[in-house]
Amino acid sequence: MDNIRQLIQQIESLKTSLHQKDFLLTWEKNRNELELVLHVAETLRLMYEKNISTRCFDSGLAVSQFRDNSTRTRFSFAFAANLLGLEVQDMDEEKSQISHGETVRETANMISFMTEIIGIRDDIFLGAGHTYMKEVADSLDDGYQHGVLQQRPGIVNLQCDMDHPTQSMADLLHLKNTFGSFENLKGKKIAMTWAYSPSYGKPLSVPQGIISLMTRFGMDVSLAYPEGYGLIPEVVDIAQNNANTHGGSFEIVNSMEEAFKDADIVYPKSWAPFHVMEKRTQLLQHGEKEGLKSLEKECLVNNARFKNWECDAEKMKQTKRGEALYMHCLPADITGVSCAQGEVSADVFEKYRIATYKEAGYKPYVIAAMMLTNRFHDMPDLLNKIMDRKRERIMF
Repeated sequence: MDNIRQLIQQIESLKTSLHQKDFLLTWEKNRNELELVLHVAETLRLMYEKNISTRCFDSGLAVSQFRDNSTRTRFSFAFAANLLGLEVQDMDEEKSQISHGETVRETANMISFMTEIIGIRDDIFLGAGHTYMKEVADSLDDGYQHGVLQQRPGIVNLQCDMDHPTQSMADLLHLKNTFGSFENLKGKKIAMTWAYSPSYGKPLSVPQGIISLMTRFGMDVSLAYPEGYGLIPEVVDIAQNNANTHGGSFEIVNSMEEAFKDADIVYPKSWAPFHVMEKRTQLLQHGEKEGLKSLEKECLVNNARFKNWECDAEKMKQTKRGEALYMHCLPADITGVSCAQGEVSADVFEKYRIATYKEAGYKPYVIAAMMLTNRFHDMPDLLNKIMDRKRERIMF
């Protein structure tokens, strides 16, 4: 219990609030705001372990809108909402009036009468996901200002074309606890590298989230990919500026081996090239099925040129003491397990399998923290009240 009280004191020392502020992009938040979410997440995690009920809503909805498939993030969102006492309502666009011409402005207001939080995953169309979330935000502002809504729900980005903040923040919390503190992350080298996958069209938001966030904490970030597999230039510039500002470093190399050399952490993950995602978005928006088939065939052929971009035991030997922490957002393409050849060899993945599961286990608490900090102004006061009421989550 002392650990929980100490965390609450750390939260109080930050002297910051995210009350009624959407969480869309990590680079829109300052360092204290990021630490606020992470400390609250850690507090909720410890409370759960100590069987302390953290329910602070008697009623209300948490609406999830997944415009792409999901396992970890979908269930993490449901966990987070339930942990705080909210009921989850999944918005299925096929069962709504959206297909009949209902506008974003109308939909956003109609789903929000009893809604505290809206979680949105929209990562399919490059240049569209983040834009859509901002349109929903503007629509909610309009509804609240004109008295349609009695409260303005907060928005949590569950993944867009630009960023995947719930993933990168969970990864950061995993790193903080692995290495002991945020301070200990300074100077640690993380290799965010492209890896081969027998599929194409994977979003850019995970690598972009990693390079833009870890450079905020003084880490040495090495971004590696084959020529032609670059990320959104705007986000790459953000990562470089962060490194310049916060004392770490940022480099781009075209060799997985070079990125792995003396790395403390490796994060091999497939993604589609920026220019491919631009073209794919245009084809999807125009419904050009034949063009999509042709693009997929072309990209799979190109991917196959780089099958050696696999995280295997030999490459891991190049890392610091040959014992770098392996990370992945999951599911990983595991050679000989989930595919014939993929991002990571079976032996390497098995060695770090439990660690990656623990990494994923931080996401529910990060989402819950984003929800909680959005809805309540004074986090130390709220968390102390939760502690003082001494309500058990499960009565033994």
